[in-house]
Amino acid sequence: MNAVKKVICNPLDLDYRYQYRTGPMGGASLSREAADPTMLLFQDTYYLFASMSGGFWYSDDLADWKFKATPELPIYDYAPDVREVGGRVIFSASRRGEPCTFYASADPLHEPFIPLTSPFDWWDPDLFEDDDGRVYFYWGCTNSEPIWGIEIDPRTMLPIGEKQAMFGEDEAHHGWERKGENNKLGEPRTEYERLVRQYVGTKPFIEGAFMTKYGGRYYLQYAAPGTECNVYADGVYVSDHPLGPFTYQAHNPFSSKPGGFITGAGHGSTFQDKYGNWWHVSTMRISVNESYERRIGLFPCGFDADGVLHCDQNFADYPFALPDGPRSGMDSGVPLWQLLPGAASASSAQEGFGPERGADEDIRTWWAAAEGDAHPWYRLDLGAVREVSAVQINLADHMLPDQKVPREKLFMTQTGGRWIYTEPRRTAYVLEGSPDGERWDILLDARAENSDRPHRLWTAEEPVRVRYLRLRDFTIPFGGVPAVSGLRAFGPARERRPAQAANVTAERSGDGLNILLRWDEAAGADGYNIRYGAAPGKLYGSWQVMSGCELDLSTVNAGQKYYISVDSYNAGGVTAGQIFAVE
Repeated sequence: MNAVKKVICNPLDLDYRYQYRTGPMGGASLSREAADPTMLLFQDTYYLFASMSGGFWYSDDLADWKFKATPELPIYDYAPDVREVGGRVIFSASRRGEPCTFYASADPLHEPFIPLTSPFDWWDPDLFEDDDGRVYFYWGCTNSEPIWGIEIDPRTMLPIGEKQAMFGEDEAHHGWERKGENNKLGEPRTEYERLVRQYVGTKPFIEGAFMTKYGGRYYLQYAAPGTECNVYADGVYVSDHPLGPFTYQAHNPFSSKPGGFITGAGHGSTFQDKYGNWWHVSTMRISVNESYERRIGLFPCGFDADGVLHCDQNFADYPFALPDGPRSGMDSGVPLWQLLPGAASASSAQEGFGPERGADEDIRTWWAAAEGDAHPWYRLDLGAVREVSAVQINLADHMLPDQKVPREKLFMTQTGGRWIYTEPRRTAYVLEGSPDGERWDILLDARAENSDRPHRLWTAEEPVRVRYLRLRDFTIPFGGVPAVSGLRAFGPARERRPAQAANVTAERSGDGLNILLRWDEAAGADGYNIRYGAAPGKLYGSWQVMSGCELDLSTVNAGQKYYISVDSYNAGGVTAGQIFAVE
């Protein structure tokens, strides 16, 4: 497979940067962060900008990425936006209380960005150049105001006319816009959460505007309800004019990943690759060490024959092949390779961080080696010799240094009172495979590399036959202990697929914003993938359920008829369910 096509896996395999954040109640936190991504194809190179990253990543193929620092930019301001306008790359980012600045570069790899104008302050900006050369600007990130839009003079980069309201929140009709885990607000777990809720309220944040033009129509995308939620997603309104009026698309959210190993698919951007294929890049959440502990996900997307914008996010954290030409199709509901579950063991473990937590298909839990373990290792037993095509190695940040460590030893100070680490840390280990637990072959040796990649994907040109996988000989940033949030093995389907899910029932809530689904356990199933949509041939939404036989589907819109399929899956593949309608 790899001799023909490159394979990637979400979250993207990047050297995510660290951020040191001081809290409103004192104290501090240290975590990796990359979020609110904008992807741009410019002069045959892909540019990826993300919040708080101190620069950008660039690639020729969407698979192999390099990092370039941009000290001339206020990259530590949130939600950077980059667009091509008049043959130059225009950069802007978020700041409140003082005017924000547009910057430009004709060649970001070799020339610095130069400041242009500073018209006014904004948050979550997006610049868009239309086919006729006219330029428009969108912004907004609150739970009380709409997304705003205005025309910009491309010669002066100053506004033309007055700002106009595009649209705002509508959680009364859009179930996916409701705040909280699974779109449900529970009781605050901490005093900090209580204070935050008291300060910002419980209304959804409408944010992350991004404009795409297709078929002569304008697709203004936005994120809701909040980046810390598993249901963080992107919706879209459509218009015949860049400043509206806009109509809500029936299929919404168009980008949503509320279940699986890593969740979240909000605040992103939509772009075309070198072959004309459409993609959506967006924010995925961890939010354990810090609410803003986030990663980047990349998803195939496109427009159907009716102009409906949608993403393929079925098994969206499994490996998938990058097309080497125009994409022939999507939304198959079947992954490239199957997840091969296994039982984990380790050389040692801290209390509450046992080895099983690194194999439970949840990036928010992890195994952590005991302090003082001189030779830590982590092992996955697949139960039998299996064909393994890929292994994703996910490392967590466990008990990182806090405010007691002098920040100047770790970071360089930046604007806004934040401390940003600007030099690369190093993450290294050895990945081995064995058919019997006695004879080990090295599959990946990262010890000689000067890289810091916590979500690395290893792929084999031909599947290797192993029963055991093992990580050892770790180098961890800041001298921390090894912590594995997911040692995930994938391979071709060689086993019997599960039975079809049967006796599916659906009960819709009185307000129409939830559909409670229940079904009988399917023999041989490891989990279920619920697909849903506005028509039998348009099951564009999905929600992976890894335990139990129930889902309270909360990402639906009131007054809309849905078609649903409960698919079952295991290491042998996916068995599609019967499609049924819910009024």
